[in-house]
Amino acid sequence: MAPGVLAGSAVSDTTLPSNVPETQQTPANQESKQLFSLAGTTTVVTGGGRGLGITLAKAIVEAGGHAACLDVLPEPSKEEWAGLEKLAKQSGLTVSYYRCDITKEEELSKVFQDVDEKAQQLNAPLKGTVACAGIQQKVPALEYPAEDFERMLRVNVTGSFLTAKHAARVMVKHRTGGSIVLIASMSGNIANRGLTCTAYNSSKAAVQQVCRSVAQEWGQYGIRVNTLSPGYIRTAMTDALLQAEPEVEKTWMAGALLGRLGAPEDFKAPIIFLLGPGSSWMTGADLRVDGGHCASA
Repeated sequence: MAPGVLAGSAVSDTTLPSNVPETQQTPANQESKQLFSLAGTTTVVTGGGRGLGITLAKAIVEAGGHAACLDVLPEPSKEEWAGLEKLAKQSGLTVSYYRCDITKEEELSKVFQDVDEKAQQLNAPLKGTVACAGIQQKVPALEYPAEDFERMLRVNVTGSFLTAKHAARVMVKHRTGGSIVLIASMSGNIANRGLTCTAYNSSKAAVQQVCRSVAQEWGQYGIRVNTLSPGYIRTAMTDALLQAEPEVEKTWMAGALLGRLGAPEDFKAPIIFLLGPGSSWMTGADLRVDGGHCASA
């Protein structure tokens, strides 16, 4: 639609030529099923040793892509990883695991170099990265230790930035372009009722701003950067919180417009959309998937 033309306006079909240049340029000018394909590409997933991260890695393999999982854990969750490896083998794809602390830049840089080398051998360039690694902590603000606050920012913000930076370096080096998705949170937009998480909320708001800032810088290289902001998800981390404080679940459910909390699988389709050509004109944006929590007071 031309600038200034409102949807539903009475505009002649002859207003625009049938072969507008944009239609020839957009990667989304292909069959719908191809818009959600990651075939012939490699994607890095930090926090990929368990939970949401490994679920997103599974989605990537299901979409035809190779996955490289990074995590600070010595090894990934055995049951989940076995299932991921089986799926990859059946699909003729590869999954790899790298133990890595995303806050240590030299270590992270080396892993991206290794992933890049393997991706080149597979003829499946690194064109996607999901910065999913993060930590949470519930502490009243009046009692929040400075060192804990700084650690939260170091992992959630600096770690996400460094992940995006080194992914972008590989993409710029090979001139492939690509898509980087930073996992933020609805907590970057609101203060959660029943939770005393000032540092976490601040870190996720910062992740959203990192996204907007680097999207502005890297668009010239064909690199898109977006955030995916989940609502409350049942993971090992949230399960531990709910076991310790069962009353919190009642507060969460009060804002659950669809009658349930989220599951890691609820983010498979959104992540493939953000990584694939279907979102080729989307950058610097936030996709919030929260079950409606932010829609009501």
